[in-house]
Parts: sequence; C-alpha cells; structure tokens
Amino acid sequence: MRLDKFLKVSRLIKRRTVANEACDAGRVMVNDKPAKASTQVKVGDVIEIAFGNKPVRVEVLDLQDTTKKEEAKELFRYL
Repeated sequence: MRLDKFLKVSRLIKRRTVANEACDAGRVMVNDKPAKASTQVKVGDVIEIAFGNKPVRVEVLDLQDTTKKEEAKELFRYL
C-alpha cells in the first residue's frame, strides 16, 4: 500500500494531500529512511512523522483499503 494512502486510512494524517505534502517536505521516514508518498508500506514497517517539534513513531500492524473511525487505531501501534 502507498504511504500516503496508509497515513490517510489509519487517520494519522487527515487528508491524502496533506500526507503527500508531508512526504515531499521530508517529514516522514519509513524504517529510518526519508520516504516519498509512493513508498510501499508493509506490515512491520516503522513510520516516523515529524509534527512540529514532536515526532510520532508507529509500527504498521495491518493494511486495509478502508476502515471505520473506531477501527483505524488497530492498523498501527505507537512506539
């Protein structure tokens, strides 16, 4: 699954365009490497997003094309 789509579906970032912009600005890392929006994400990957001065690290637990709001938090685990 594409990184920008995962960020949107998992509700880590609200909109896919915002996820694209964050990736283009270099604020998203996958497995400690800068990632583009088209980077393929798989189960077990560690994603780090720089939100201002507070980075967020999560591990991908599941991949789904769509989720309900209540189920979105089951797609990842905070580290």
